[in-house]
Amino acid sequence: MELLYVVLLAAGGVPAALLLLLVLGVIYYDFTWTKIPPEFDQPLKLRVIYWGGLVAFTLGKICESLGICRQVDFISFSMSFMTARLDPSLFAKDLLFDGVPVRVYQPKAPSAGQRKGMVLIHGGAGMVGSIDFYQDICNRIAKEADVVLVAIGYGLSPEHLYPSQYKQCLAATAHFLQNAEIYGVDPSQVIIFGDSAGGNFTSVVAQQLTKRPDLPKLRAQALIYACVQAMDFNLPSYVQNANMLLMGRETALYFCLRYLTKDTALKDDLLRGFHVPDDFRLKYRKWVSVDNIPEKLKRGHQQVPLAPYKPEVYKQFPEMLEETFSSLFAEDRIIKELPETFIVSCEYDVFRDDSLLYKKRLEDCGVKVRWFHAEQGFHGVLNFADKGPFTFPAGVEIVDRIIDFVNSL
Repeated sequence: MELLYVVLLAAGGVPAALLLLLVLGVIYYDFTWTKIPPEFDQPLKLRVIYWGGLVAFTLGKICESLGICRQVDFISFSMSFMTARLDPSLFAKDLLFDGVPVRVYQPKAPSAGQRKGMVLIHGGAGMVGSIDFYQDICNRIAKEADVVLVAIGYGLSPEHLYPSQYKQCLAATAHFLQNAEIYGVDPSQVIIFGDSAGGNFTSVVAQQLTKRPDLPKLRAQALIYACVQAMDFNLPSYVQNANMLLMGRETALYFCLRYLTKDTALKDDLLRGFHVPDDFRLKYRKWVSVDNIPEKLKRGHQQVPLAPYKPEVYKQFPEMLEETFSSLFAEDRIIKELPETFIVSCEYDVFRDDSLLYKKRLEDCGVKVRWFHAEQGFHGVLNFADKGPFTFPAGVEIVDRIIDFVNSL
């Protein structure tokens, strides 16, 4: 180890040596604090991805502390190196839909009639992510499902504060529905989909569109490991995957608070449930219950009661329980108007049970739901559906299932 340090110091100087120390520290942290279940098929590949992400996360934090740039900007910069080229069978054009940046992907091959349309709302905790980062996914879906696909480049926090993300996505989607025929799309055949935070925004946009009788109705929505409630962070999936790589429970709470520009020191209060008023617990406990989780996924889990309500904690982030943040809590009259829905959950994902709770809620209100559970899936796996040696079969299968769902409509 000493010899390697000397070699690096001579070859690249102090920066290389410090980077080596950071990488070694990240690896030590990984094996000390994280946990990959023994049933997971490709642990080393996932660890390498995690190491890269944690290095970027840490370097971003250092840059932020030194006043060089913000942490989220550094992470976004790091992600920009993973952009795919446009598929040669597609046209792509960057436009503004009601002032919101979008990229429209269209197959070059002529169509006998109007095509279906899709709207993608990307993930990234509302703070990172971009159209470019999702171009590989857009390429494949637009090509293989033969659709016109609109990817929305909504503004990120903290420049654009909640709830501007969903509002921008709603504005862009409404514009597309109104002008679908210009792009050769049947306005009655538009599907909206998103992953992670993008899945949350998708669910909110779909709900808001039920209040717009002036617009064509959505044909369907697809929610990929969406987070849809901020009431209980002790559901089975949050406990089972608390220390999972890429998105553990504390990481999820950290990004949630950063997105809302709140003090991240409050994550323990959030975890214990101090923020949930008593009347809210009484009204919505039937929807946030382990009774709605399949037995095989509970694995003997016993529901952890929320800690006593503290009004001073609730006042720190009341928006977290609003339906425009926690879409699970929309009223029945809204849920009943939602279109056919495709839900994807992943076994090794803290948000797995959010997907299952929303699935149950939709079914109870008479909404047609199709569900796919990725047994080897983890949070973010969609972004590793076409990443060369870092491709995961679960990511490939999720994209396959999305395409199958669209083709079946």
